[in-house]
Amino acid sequence: MPAHLVLIDALNLIRRIYAVQERPFVQTSHELSEKTQQQVLFNTQTACTKALENILLQLQPSHALAVYDSQQPCWRYKLYPDYKKGRKKMPLHLANALSSIQDAFMEYGIDSLVSEEDEADDLIATLTTKMSLHGQHVTIVSTDKGFLSLLNPNVHVYDYFNRRYLDEQYVKEKFDVTPSQLIDLWTLTGDSTNKIPGVSGIGQKTAANLLNQYGSISATLNSDEIKPALKEKLSDSGEQIALSRKLLTFRLNIPLGFNLKDIRIESTNTPDENKLDCKQNLQTL
Repeated sequence: MPAHLVLIDALNLIRRIYAVQERPFVQTSHELSEKTQQQVLFNTQTACTKALENILLQLQPSHALAVYDSQQPCWRYKLYPDYKKGRKKMPLHLANALSSIQDAFMEYGIDSLVSEEDEADDLIATLTTKMSLHGQHVTIVSTDKGFLSLLNPNVHVYDYFNRRYLDEQYVKEKFDVTPSQLIDLWTLTGDSTNKIPGVSGIGQKTAANLLNQYGSISATLNSDEIKPALKEKLSDSGEQIALSRKLLTFRLNIPLGFNLKDIRIESTNTPDENKLDCKQNLQTL
């Protein structure tokens, strides 16, 4: 039986849960008192561990890992200083509490992967690609739309908050392209969430129509059927297209330095339950 690895986009999960726990208090006060901060953090950790229990029960993985962003700016900021410009920073008291949440996850046998310089997205993409190429199954737990470009028969994306899988049908309904065309779509339209620019004047409908007709940006540029004005616009935006594509594309070759057996989990429910026996293994990831 193939392994089933669940990769939790940890800060995506934690920050959304924290926002829910914080919301009742910020409605009455702009700044949280230290006592209120501690209460919110306690509630957040409790809700996070409950979420982890639910994820393990729902997905029944043989292996799992919580993946965190580096505390240092990743390579994308060096390439494009305005990357994620204006995004609200994590509250310092929450950042300081992450180790406690990691410890709580470890009680369930779920280790944490924290990079010194890479984004969680690239770490997750590297792990996912390696597993998928070996015929193993991966479920990414995240609401980050970027992971949808990784979808294939071995790779699934699960939205914990809405309790649903974000599959190819979801991609078609929301973006009107296939998962493999999403990078090209966002290269043309830009990605407002991460402040990645697109080609001026090209919206999602136009971009999707081009990709559905020609298949890719490259094929669009090589077509003699495209309107001259649009072809000129794309040609004149060559540098912007190259930059945006690079920012949107995951790194898939990050050395990870551990084996699949190192992240085999001991329980699918609580720390006290029986161990899972999974004999699948890979070479060092």
